Amino acid sequence: MEHADLDAMIDRTADETPVDELMMRRLKKRRLALRDEIARLELAIDPKEPA
Repeated sequence: MEHADLDAMIDRTADETPVDELMMRRLKKRRLALRDEIARLELAIDPKEPA
């Protein structure tokens, strides 16, 4: 949910003039960190290899 919120915020911010580059970089970095966290959690729940 937070990842989707960040996507929407990044889209809205990109439409503004002038674009706050520092804020955009921070939002994108946070979105990437969330995506990595989601991937780790999904792997922990359903590992690819049998235990």
